[in-house]
Amino acid sequence: MKIQFPHNYDSIISIENLLEAWKEFTNGKKSRKDVQEFQLNLMSNIISLHNDLVAKTYSHSTYEPFNISDPKPRKIHKASVRDRLLHHAICRRLYPFFDRTFIPDSYSCRLNKGTHKAINRFRSFAYKVSKNHTRTAWILKCDIRKFFDSVDQDILIKILRQYIPDKDIVWLLHKIIGSFNSGKNSKGLPLGNLTSQLLVNIYMNQFDQFIKHKLKTEYYIRYADDFVTLSQDEGWLQDTLSKIKNFLSEDLLLELHPNKISIQTTASGVDFLGWINFVDHKVLRTSTKKRILKKLKPNNNPNALASYSGLVSHGNTYGVRKQINVITGKVDLNLLD
Repeated sequence: MKIQFPHNYDSIISIENLLEAWKEFTNGKKSRKDVQEFQLNLMSNIISLHNDLVAKTYSHSTYEPFNISDPKPRKIHKASVRDRLLHHAICRRLYPFFDRTFIPDSYSCRLNKGTHKAINRFRSFAYKVSKNHTRTAWILKCDIRKFFDSVDQDILIKILRQYIPDKDIVWLLHKIIGSFNSGKNSKGLPLGNLTSQLLVNIYMNQFDQFIKHKLKTEYYIRYADDFVTLSQDEGWLQDTLSKIKNFLSEDLLLELHPNKISIQTTASGVDFLGWINFVDHKVLRTSTKKRILKKLKPNNNPNALASYSGLVSHGNTYGVRKQINVITGKVDLNLLD
């Protein structure tokens, strides 16, 4: 039997939890018009939401879709302030519990994780598998086709029921999950919901547990829908790939992206999480480098400069830092060493 979520429905929908969620939600958003409008009658709005949740008459509003490029095009679905407040209230309670059920090497949308730690872990694994560069290390790299749009809502609810005994909490999660329609019946989660970030990790934790405990895979890292497995045995990785495809298809109704499956050596460089990763160093992906230089040329926005400077500081990027300096007229003291 799975460990059980210890909180009840009231602890999620309480006015105290909603107020704490509001503080977290508004961090960095207080200048936004929709947030300011909700703030004008904050207590009235929170009490109204609380009463709807108590009476179970709550209904999630429709989403406002818009497109971004980060770098590939994505459609974001923005919920109302009222709904986003509730998303935060739910995650305040659910995240600490479910995070304890996740494997250590799941790195997306988790506290004290992230891409840089995932890449550092990759390099640590590559070093171990290659026996300090003395043996060939093979890497199976995959990602999932149309990940967020392909999550099966019915399977997700079934997984949640295994952990959450309170039927009212499951009812509320069903409301949130069912509020989105990807165009396929009972499929998909909206990019943009805080709850979606947690829910996809709960969904993919089934896969993580299969990889670690059924396949006994020691060297495995996942970040959202991107994952890698390392081994000295190329044939074992080929066999593992077949088992991975079967599990994803049969248990989670997911499909690997056929053009993003590779088995290669660390010596050839593995494109993972925006970097080309070798055993002992990493370099920026060419497309990432071009995007940075293109975005800095028009206006030299100081926030963008700070963000990109932070990004390139994590790898072997002497050349691109030099080009950034030429564009912006700044001096990187690290280049003077």
